[in-house]
Amino acid sequence: MSELVLRSDEGGIATLTLNRPEKRNALNLALWAELDAHADAIAAAGEAIGVVVLRAGGPAFCAGNDLKERGLEAPRKHYQGSIVTKLAELPQPVIVAVQGGCFTGGLELALAGDIIVAGESAHFADTHGKFGLVPIWGMSQRLPRRVGEAKAREMSFTGLPVSGREAARIGLANHCVADGELDAAVRKLAEAIAAQSRHSVFAYKRLYREQADLPLNAGLAHEVFASAGVAPDFAERVARGF
Repeated sequence: MSELVLRSDEGGIATLTLNRPEKRNALNLALWAELDAHADAIAAAGEAIGVVVLRAGGPAFCAGNDLKERGLEAPRKHYQGSIVTKLAELPQPVIVAVQGGCFTGGLELALAGDIIVAGESAHFADTHGKFGLVPIWGMSQRLPRRVGEAKAREMSFTGLPVSGREAARIGLANHCVADGELDAAVRKLAEAIAAQSRHSVFAYKRLYREQADLPLNAGLAHEVFASAGVAPDFAERVARGF
């Protein structure tokens, strides 16, 4: 049986590829189990991995939850949602590359990323309402934090798709590029992150997450008192001209 999530590492970049293209990378329990194991391994690797790229094989990023498995018992309570959160809370920044459809559960998975890069073929939609479902993997929390309350309500109430270009305009995606340039654009960002101090980048990600809902003054105080301090290789990096 083929792996449903492929992992490759190069230059401090771990790339995870959803590998169920014949099903438009629909999220079944077997795929979730592999994604969970990869997330644990990457977290355990610590600073050996500087950045994670999440992408998908085939023309679509992810059609969402595999509804044919609806009703099957998951290994633990809140299984899928906990894996999305685990990805979102990795110490390493996560870049998500999206081409083609990115629907509902797939969108919730993409929203675990710190940076989303869309190809021009990308289209994002929240179709919970189409199937009479309500979110339990984070859509109602992460989507408005990404695009704002009003746009999130529009997407969730209507189920209408948002193009890659529109996603970049509203802040759902950081960039939209031609499909043929998607891998190169993501690689450029990943290499830039991997070249930075792991100490600094990991500390930034933690601070951004912890301060997300704090008032300004509380956030400023938290930045000072929760600081990770200067990296051990500060002098060495200065000497090298970083």
